Amino acid sequence: MENNTSIENNAMVHHLTVDDKDVILLGTAHVSKESADLVATVIDGEKPDTVCVELCEPRFQSISQKDRWKEMDIIKVIKEKKVFLLLSNLLLASFQKRIAEKFDIKPGQEMIQAIKSAESVGADIHLADREIRITLSRVWRLMGLWEKLKLMFQLLLSMGEVDDITEEDIEKMKEQDMLQTLLAEVEKTHPALREILIDERDKYLAHKIKTAPGKKIVAVVGAGHVPGIKTYWEETIDIKALEVLPPKGKSSLVFKWGLPLVILAIFVYGFFHGGSDAGADMIVWWLLANGVLAGLGAIIAMAHPVTILSSVLAAPLTSLNAMIAAGWVSGLVEAFARKPKVRDFERLSEDILSVKGFWRNKVTRILLVVVFTNIGSSLGTFVAIPLMLKVL
Repeated sequence: MENNTSIENNAMVHHLTVDDKDVILLGTAHVSKESADLVATVIDGEKPDTVCVELCEPRFQSISQKDRWKEMDIIKVIKEKKVFLLLSNLLLASFQKRIAEKFDIKPGQEMIQAIKSAESVGADIHLADREIRITLSRVWRLMGLWEKLKLMFQLLLSMGEVDDITEEDIEKMKEQDMLQTLLAEVEKTHPALREILIDERDKYLAHKIKTAPGKKIVAVVGAGHVPGIKTYWEETIDIKALEVLPPKGKSSLVFKWGLPLVILAIFVYGFFHGGSDAGADMIVWWLLANGVLAGLGAIIAMAHPVTILSSVLAAPLTSLNAMIAAGWVSGLVEAFARKPKVRDFERLSEDILSVKGFWRNKVTRILLVVVFTNIGSSLGTFVAIPLMLKVL
């Protein structure tokens, strides 16, 4: 344990004031035992009225309720179009857990310690972070198809990166948010992501900490957010604007509804100007390109044979319908063909620690089926168009 003098001189401890409140801001690394020790020392010594933690309600529940996975309704997840969000959450949790396991610490140990220490001194616990669902949704809305594919593969590739991480890398992580670390490659080609991943959350955290109840507050956040929080500390922040999902851009709507119309127009033109043979050839190319690539996506996800067949049959039709995607169809079929059992939900926290586990667990396999079938179907559409035009 550190004494008071060493704490005051600690570069990770920052003192802020707002109105009549004293705020002690602790910058931590999410996979650092030293950070957890510092959190315990400061809270035990200061005995604050409130402890703010860089958690949203779902992540708080994931820490405090280990069995929450058992209550998941995978069918509801698919129908509400939250597959990507859930899969991203699981991949992020996997990345963090495997780092923690390698260095023999608990994932999010500093947040666990903050909650434990707050309870021991009778302090209120205040959740200060924006829901990760909102953050990821805002990221998703900002990106085009190619960026979405890059993001998905970057998340999947992160599964194999942990073995190369050293203790020095862990120290560097104190300078970055965990989500930003995972999306670093995507961020290089899409700088606007930083505003959502870091700047917006810095503003959100600053507002939540400033408005937390109590006279003395200890706030535990990732060190990467500390400079931003201090930058926005004196500003008036519109918290509501940071909590809403932005409407889909006009270009996205034009693409979503316009592409099927363009494809249908190509079919009509082919039949009227190229004859029935040309029209039939175009239909064949459309069916093959969409069906085969969507089926290949389902195969990569190791889907049930019935699911693979459903993706092959559904893709050519769903690609012409802006309201439904081939992955949603194949995901629902997979969920009924291989209904997850209680043990799949119980093993989820262990299975996400390996690539093999993601494909073995029936819950995550359904998510992979949805994602890879959708990717295959999307690629099939772009492959089919030049093949159809070639017929003309």
